[in-house]
Amino acid sequence: MGSLCIIPARGGSKRIPRKNIKDFLGKPIIAYSIETALKSELFDEVMVSTDDEEIAKIAVEYGAKVPFMRTKENSNDFATTLDVLYEVLNGYINKGLEFDQVCCFYPCAPFVSVELIQQAYRKMMKNNYDIIFPVLAYSHPIQRAFKISDTDTLVLFDEEHRNSRSQDLEKSYHDSGQFYLIQAQKILKKKDVLTGFIGFVEVSELECQDIDTMIDWKIAELKYSLK
Repeated sequence: MGSLCIIPARGGSKRIPRKNIKDFLGKPIIAYSIETALKSELFDEVMVSTDDEEIAKIAVEYGAKVPFMRTKENSNDFATTLDVLYEVLNGYINKGLEFDQVCCFYPCAPFVSVELIQQAYRKMMKNNYDIIFPVLAYSHPIQRAFKISDTDTLVLFDEEHRNSRSQDLEKSYHDSGQFYLIQAQKILKKKDVLTGFIGFVEVSELECQDIDTMIDWKIAELKYSLK
C-alpha cells in the first residue's frame, strides 16, 4: 500500500502541560500538523497515536483518524518514537493494512508547510532514501564550540581550529525535529532509523522552532506571526 502519516501525541507532557493540544494562535497546535498532512495529499491515512481521550477527540475533529489507542507501555517517559511507530505499523498489520512509507509528523510542528513536506516526499521517491527529514544550519561553526572544564573555565572542543576563520570551516546542520519520512520496512526491522541512505531538505530559522518551554512557545508564536 502507499503511505501512512503518524502523528505521535501522548497526553503526559511535562514541561508544558497539555502541550500537544495547547492553543497556538487560535487552535490546538496539533491541528497544524494534521491539516498540513491532509492538505499535502501524500498519505493514504493520517492518524494520531495517543493514550489520551481528549487528544483523540480533537484529532478526529480536525480530520485525523485514531483507529486504536496507544498502549500504556509506549506512553511513558521512556518509550521512544521508534517504539511508537513500530506499535502503530503492527496495529495496522493486524487490521490487514500495510504501508510502504511512513511519515512521523510531530504534533508541535506548525511551521511545516505543504510545499516542504511535498518537496521531501518527491526527493525521497526520486532517490529511494531510507529516511529524509528537514535540517537547519548551525548559526555558528561547531568547530569553534567551547565546553566548561572541571576547573570552571572555558576550553575549546577542538584546539585545531583555534585560529581558523569562520568562513573557512565546513558548514554543519542539525535535525529540525519536525518530521521524518521513513521506509516502513526500516521501522518494522526495529533498526536505528537515523542510519543508511539519508536525505534532507534544508529549512531556515523562520521555518522551525523547538518548543520545550513557555519561552520557546512565545518565540514560536512570534515567528509564526511573521511567517
